[in-house]
Amino acid sequence: MKANRWKILVAISVVTLLVAMGFSQTAVTTPDPGHRGRHFGRMLGISARYLDLSDAQKTQMKDIMTKEKPTIQPLMQQLAQNRQQMWQLESAGTFDETKVRSLATQHSQTMAELMVQRARIKSELMQVLTPDQKTKMAAFEARKEARLQRRLQGGQNAPGEATPNP
Repeated sequence: MKANRWKILVAISVVTLLVAMGFSQTAVTTPDPGHRGRHFGRMLGISARYLDLSDAQKTQMKDIMTKEKPTIQPLMQQLAQNRQQMWQLESAGTFDETKVRSLATQHSQTMAELMVQRARIKSELMQVLTPDQKTKMAAFEARKEARLQRRLQGGQNAPGEATPNP
């Protein structure tokens, strides 16, 4: 049961990050009053202000995200289509295990490809960071992982535990 929860959590996280990535294409350099240019695509899941990114770094990251959009977009469309087909099967009123398994297999293959692409893109984005920024990023990710583990074990965030505004 825990393995299934973990798979679902990973799948939801990946999809959420990739959707955020799609919406964030203009957030990197658009200094509108709501964002003031502080987000850089959310691929790393953290605020540009927290990492103290330079304008050049933000531009490099936006270029990476723009370059990768044609790779990610068809995968996201495939996931959306797969979810729609699964919903239709679930709503049909009759259970066809063969079709459900086929869709589940397609979904898992697409998710695997998205995870590979996400890891590759994140690696590219990390290359843009300075050693100090990488250290901050590692500390942020360690705190995030610790919170996730506590939640999975039924605990909650410690009172007053703060994270940077991603």
